[in-house]
Amino acid sequence: MTRVLEGTRVLEFGTFITGPCAGMLLADLGADVVKIEQPGKGDPFRGYEGKLYSPQFRSYNARKRSLTLDLKSAPAREVVERLVAGADVLIENYRPGVLDGLGFGRERLHGLNPRLVYCSITGFGSSGPYVDRPCYDTVAQALSGFLSQSVDAENPRVVGPALADAVSGMYAAYGILGALVERGRTGNGRHVEVAMLDSLIAFGTSPFAGYFATGKVPGPLSRPSVSQAYALACADGKLVALHLASVDKFFQSLTAAIGRSELASDARFSSTRSRAANYAELTAELQSVFGKQPREYWLARLTEHDVPHAPVATLDEVCADPQVRHNDVFQKMTHPTHGEVMNVRRPVLYDGDRDAGAMPPPALGEHSEAVLQELGYGREAIEAMKREGVI
Repeated sequence: MTRVLEGTRVLEFGTFITGPCAGMLLADLGADVVKIEQPGKGDPFRGYEGKLYSPQFRSYNARKRSLTLDLKSAPAREVVERLVAGADVLIENYRPGVLDGLGFGRERLHGLNPRLVYCSITGFGSSGPYVDRPCYDTVAQALSGFLSQSVDAENPRVVGPALADAVSGMYAAYGILGALVERGRTGNGRHVEVAMLDSLIAFGTSPFAGYFATGKVPGPLSRPSVSQAYALACADGKLVALHLASVDKFFQSLTAAIGRSELASDARFSSTRSRAANYAELTAELQSVFGKQPREYWLARLTEHDVPHAPVATLDEVCADPQVRHNDVFQKMTHPTHGEVMNVRRPVLYDGDRDAGAMPPPALGEHSEAVLQELGYGREAIEAMKREGVI
C-alpha cells in the first residue's frame, strides 16, 4: 500500500462534489482527511437516496473520517481551532464569506497556523459581478462555453456526469499539492483559490486556442471533424467509437476493414482536410456500412486492421472488460453498518502500486469520538457535546 501523503492532515468543509472530490484525491494519496459535517444531516449528497449513505455521497468520500460539528456553537469553534493547529490543509467549497462569518476565514486560521494551506473552491471566484450567484455543475459548464461544445443545438439536452464539479476538485487538489511542496521550502501555507468557471475554461482550452487563432467560433462538431472521431450504430443497436486522427493510414485501414477501399480515393475524403470539410457526408457513408453488421463483427474487423476503436461501453460492460479487470480498477470494501461498497481505485500508480487502503466512505459522525479523543477531549467532555448537539 503506497501512501505518499501519509502524515498529512486535511480538514474538509466540503459538500456535494467539488470540495469532497479534492479531499478524496488527497485521501487517495494517503492523507488523513477529516470531513466536518452538520450533525443529523451531514453533506447534502448523503441523503439523495435515503439512509444518509447514497451512491452519490460514496462516489467522492472514500478513505475519509467523518466528524460532526455544529459550527455555530462555541464548543465546536474550539474543536476546529484545535484541529487547525495540527492540520496541513483546509478545503472549503461554501459560497464566498460563509466560513469568514463563522469565524473560520483564511486570515484568522492562518494566524493560528501559518503553515496551513487553505483552499477555497467557488463557482465564479471570490469577487466580481457573479460572486453572490449560486453555481452548480451545469451553470459552470454553460458559462464556460463547454456546453456549446457538447450540446446538439437542434436537440439541446444536458447529458453526462458532473464534469465541472470533478474538474474543479482535481484542479484544487493540484493547487494544494503545489502549495505543500512550496511550504516545504518556505514553511508558510498559501491561500489556494479555484473557481469552477475558470477550471472548466482551462480544461477546455483547445477550442479557445482555435478561436483566438482564427476568430472562428467552434461548435460541437469542430473537434471531432478535425480529429476524425465517430460514434456509429451497428446492426444490433450497439455503438462503436473510432478516432482516426489526422493519420492517413488509419483511414485507409478503416476503408479496408469495412470493404470500402474506394472511399480512400474519393475526392471528398482523400485527405485529412477534405475529410474534415466533409465530415457529415463521411459519417453518413460509414453509418450505412456499420449498420449492416453487429458490433462484435466490427470490433474484430477493426482490430484486425489496426484501426483505433473501442466499443461505446455501458457501465456493466466496462466492469466486465478484460483490460479494466486486468488493471484492477475497482475495489470492494465493507462498511461495518452499510455493508459492501464498490469503489474506483485511484488511477495513479507508484512503482506499480495503486492501493490506497480499503477504508469505505464514512457513516455520518462515524469518527467523531475518535477524532475528539486525538485532540485531547475526555469521555465526559465528549458526552457533554453529544447532549448539547455539538456533535
